Amino acid sequence: MNRSDPQTGRTDDNDVAAAADGSGDGDAHGSGGIRNPRDGEVLTRLIERNQSRLGVGRAGPRPTTEELLRFRGDHGRARDAVLTTVDETLVTQLGLVTVRTLVTEKDEYLARPDLGREISEEAADSLRKRCRIGPQVQVIASDGLSSTAIETNLPDLLPSLMDGLAGHGLDVGTPVFVEFGRVDVMDAIGEDLEAECCVILIGERPGLGSADSLSAYMVYGPERGAPTAKKSVISNIHRNGLPPVEAGATIADRIAEMCEKRASGLELSEEDRTFQK
Repeated sequence: MNRSDPQTGRTDDNDVAAAADGSGDGDAHGSGGIRNPRDGEVLTRLIERNQSRLGVGRAGPRPTTEELLRFRGDHGRARDAVLTTVDETLVTQLGLVTVRTLVTEKDEYLARPDLGREISEEAADSLRKRCRIGPQVQVIASDGLSSTAIETNLPDLLPSLMDGLAGHGLDVGTPVFVEFGRVDVMDAIGEDLEAECCVILIGERPGLGSADSLSAYMVYGPERGAPTAKKSVISNIHRNGLPPVEAGATIADRIAEMCEKRASGLELSEEDRTFQK
């Protein structure tokens, strides 16, 4: 059973408890903040293999000053990821056509998820004028809930993805960047541009362990109102998860499979099971 202190973010894990005496006395031995661990080697392995806040130790009933400062720093990075916007210079350098959803500012984006799933008719007309119509694959990037995820991962991920799609011989449309986007805005844009398949690279909700995690959602035959079950996803794209360059190649392979089988999400899974039989 895992329990997390809402004030400190500290996880109290049974495995850690078994490996440490938690007395708070003596010296730490390279095992997080735990003093005199019962089994320092086991505790160290647990901490190294898990990004949760394990074995942080304490000073009496409270977290240590070092751990509290680390927690506040991680919390600040997570807030910045949500509340800041993507640098326009990066969007320009990557050659992305920019469009905004029905959202007008950040507070509205957080309060009205529905507005982040749709674009105005004026925005749709602008996309039709600036983007290719009817591509096999429409690539979209969006800040989502982490601008940090886009700024950190997209410069490596996007070229890898485009190269991978080209290697599969797929016809790729004009890449688009969406401000204040939610996942389902891919359905609206894909439908307006008459794309066969659509992928959106979007910042995930940040946590205290990672504020720069990105996800790729993919759908075959994008249309407004499509159920979530129709979408495929590759998540945890960041330096400590699936590296962005590797992710680009993985996403390209998945899209090629979707185009070949004309399916995505659960429909693609059903197709795979039928094939295996």
